[in-house]
Amino acid sequence: MLILRCPYCGVDCDETELTPGGEAHLTRHGPESSDADFEAYLFQRENPKGVHFERWRHAYGCGKWFHAARHTVTLEVFGTYPAQVLEPPKAIKNAISAKVPGWSWRAFS
Repeated sequence: MLILRCPYCGVDCDETELTPGGEAHLTRHGPESSDADFEAYLFQRENPKGVHFERWRHAYGCGKWFHAARHTVTLEVFGTYPAQVLEPPKAIKNAISAKVPGWSWRAFS
């Protein structure tokens, strides 16, 4: 079972208390965007076998959205952090780099 710590209320939640929100760190384009930008936002998603950044909502707790970094094969959770953060904290990036050789952060567009 997947267990994530809510960075707001500090509770360790199992997946039954959470609502998944899809991929994290997506750029949302405004009304002036092109059709190609809008299509990419709607349909193009990462589907990695490995490290993935996701959005989750603590639905049966504080109700806030947060991000989680986890490995999609092993279900290892590297950490969680507030949804307002534009990239993972350094501690999470270091934890991933220590466990996954050759991994590096890349900003999503």
